Amino acid sequence: MNQEITNVQFYGGRFVSLIPFGIFITIAIIISLLKAPDLRGMWVAALVGIMVTYFLSKEKEKYSMAVIEGMADKIAIIPVVCWIFAGVFAQVLKESGLVDGILWAAYHIGATGTLFVIIAFVASALFATATGTSFGTIIAGISVLYPAGILLGADPIILAGAIVGGAAFGDNIAPISDTTIASAASQDADVGGVVKSRIKYVIPATIITIILIAIFGGGGSSQEVLPYEQLSKHMNPLGLVMIIPAIITIIFAVKGAHLISATTIGTVVGIIIAHLFGLNSFSNLFYIQDGAAQGVFVNGVAGMVDICIFALLIMACVNIMKVGKGDKALMSIAEKFISTARGVEASIGALTLALTSVMGLNAPPILAIGVSYAKPMAEKYRIYKYRIANILDAFANTLCFIVPWSPALFLVKSLSEEANGVYGEMVPILSTGQLGIWIIYCWALLAVMIFSVITGWGRTYVGNNGEPVKSLTLVDEHKDNKNIGV
Repeated sequence: MNQEITNVQFYGGRFVSLIPFGIFITIAIIISLLKAPDLRGMWVAALVGIMVTYFLSKEKEKYSMAVIEGMADKIAIIPVVCWIFAGVFAQVLKESGLVDGILWAAYHIGATGTLFVIIAFVASALFATATGTSFGTIIAGISVLYPAGILLGADPIILAGAIVGGAAFGDNIAPISDTTIASAASQDADVGGVVKSRIKYVIPATIITIILIAIFGGGGSSQEVLPYEQLSKHMNPLGLVMIIPAIITIIFAVKGAHLISATTIGTVVGIIIAHLFGLNSFSNLFYIQDGAAQGVFVNGVAGMVDICIFALLIMACVNIMKVGKGDKALMSIAEKFISTARGVEASIGALTLALTSVMGLNAPPILAIGVSYAKPMAEKYRIYKYRIANILDAFANTLCFIVPWSPALFLVKSLSEEANGVYGEMVPILSTGQLGIWIIYCWALLAVMIFSVITGWGRTYVGNNGEPVKSLTLVDEHKDNKNIGV
């Protein structure tokens, strides 16, 4: 059957096509409450939803084809391809010592107390922006910057919160971040344009964060400086040269180059620089060991497999909803309560906060909400695609790093236990409950975005030529102009 499937009927009507999402959300909540909110559990949640709904379809063959068409959809394939290339690029930077260079620079400035916390936030933000990985940033930061900062007079909880906040910063703004790719792809927007338009929200959140860190960042009881010998194995000034391919990639992406182009150029430049400075070797890119493929390329692709599979399953659920007209039924309900652009944005933000806080994950809810709800509602109210992508991504990078069951905070707790085992009681073990309130950047970003939605700051609409305009009064002959801009 080669013809595109546009309509599938279900026993029980249009709302039955929402069952895959209903089952997915239910199972996602359950596994999150069981403190196991990983992507592989989300695979099962989506797959069970698809399989159960199969038996409620009147046309089994058409339903099966709709599942395949959903996975083959351009919106599903674009982030999958981008994640693969971004994963390899991030792996090149990590294995070539970028974090070692950042640590060396921070340590040798002689920073103590509050200044070290600010440097840790900035260093984590830079690393996360360069690599696009929040978890990789947390691993590097808590493993090295956390014990060093404490023994240089920083407050343990504020320091850990600054590192996680820096990771969230990069997850939100990095061109190669999974959330940036997912939010842009869900709205058919280019990554470079989305990132440029996002800076206006990030700057005030960053300023607020640094001010609050300056007020609360010190206070550690220890005055002992960690011996250089204990940290020297994690330091290498040459690692700073790996900032060059990171900057090149970001510049290309922001200037409008396709992410595959930007990351390919960044990867090649990174490999060459790492080889020239002895930070990595060509032989480490790919090799066979113990009968298995190993190396930077293998690890980079493997690190993206989970999110790629999840994206394909989610897009199958989305297509089931579309061909079953469940999205139309959902929007007809929403339209009874929403009549303005502000209402649309608020509903998207609220849904994103709800799902990300329940799951403790950010990219999956962005894909689920972005395609099924945010995009059609934005098109109806002519809200520009960059604005919707920014709302999805910004709200998704707040509570998911704050809630006590967040995988990010469980990772912090585990790493702090390891640091405590190495450095003793001077480096305390952290609990997820005490950390949430001190992820200052996430709270600041949430406040900025709520302000933006309420006041309309940064809101843009689709003009007659398809380009963004600040007011719908610039759009001719639109019957909803009177209310949409409110």
